[in-house]
Amino acid sequence: MDTAYRPVYGFLLSLLTAFLWGVLPVALTLCLTVMDSPTITFFRFITAGVVVLALLQLNNNIPTLNMLSKKAWWLAIGATIMLVTNYVTNVMGLRFLSASSAQVLMQIAPFVLMLGGILIYKESFTKVQFCGAVLLVCGLGLFFNQRLPQIFASETESVWGIVIIAGSAIAWACYALAQKPLLKSLSARQLTLIMYLLGSVLLLPVSTPGEIMAIDTIQFAALVFCCLNTLVAYGAFTEAMRVWYASKVSAVLAVQPLFTFISMTIAENIAPEVFHQPDLDSIAYTGGFLVVCGSMLAALGRKKQKTVLSSRLAGKAG
Repeated sequence: MDTAYRPVYGFLLSLLTAFLWGVLPVALTLCLTVMDSPTITFFRFITAGVVVLALLQLNNNIPTLNMLSKKAWWLAIGATIMLVTNYVTNVMGLRFLSASSAQVLMQIAPFVLMLGGILIYKESFTKVQFCGAVLLVCGLGLFFNQRLPQIFASETESVWGIVIIAGSAIAWACYALAQKPLLKSLSARQLTLIMYLLGSVLLLPVSTPGEIMAIDTIQFAALVFCCLNTLVAYGAFTEAMRVWYASKVSAVLAVQPLFTFISMTIAENIAPEVFHQPDLDSIAYTGGFLVVCGSMLAALGRKKQKTVLSSRLAGKAG
């Protein structure tokens, strides 16, 4: 780490990112009352794409076609498809599963990424990472062992939510693995521009942007927050990765489910007709705690590298 190393600043930025990604499901739930998942994702992608395009234009750093080989362009398209899948299914899953449960289940994303890194890129697997992986798996087992009967009996939740969110987590890991070699030819901002704009094109045929004309003031504010969340949270995350160790940033991000649980509890008290927070017993709380601890250990167990993959988690918020 160079002279830019600023741990307190990095911690605060990481915490801001975790908070923004943690409270995002509240705004997404409001948007889902009037819009479908592809449409919400389309607005998030096109907004982020336009802003990133403007920033790159100011720096005269717009990516060109010849910056990637034909094989790399196919890889970029594949990564974009995975990122779009992650965003869409992450929102879709909120129709079938509570936000708190979804965020706990999404913690398998870095776990799958870790396995992919070991199998594809031959990365090392430390004892600390192994302990973290065991805690994460045990935590998920405890958490959903108590939640499954509730989900089967619930009128607002479905087991399909578990399937969709698990698929979303796997899609994010595939996106992260696919983009790693692309960052050898492009900057993180150039790569996200390609993915946001290409993703917008892919989403347009299955989206209905006209739905924005039917939303009220609160729903519009929620949509604006979702769009800004994509930009601000990612900006804070990127800066945190620049000034602090990647493993420690990832460990702080593991507390996202706590922010989701708190924000959804507050939202349920304000608008119980829209938000639903399931009752959890001590076993479920213990499981959730183990998931967070396991995710932190898996992140902290990575060996330090000379370079940091600054956009590895760019699409995790979904």
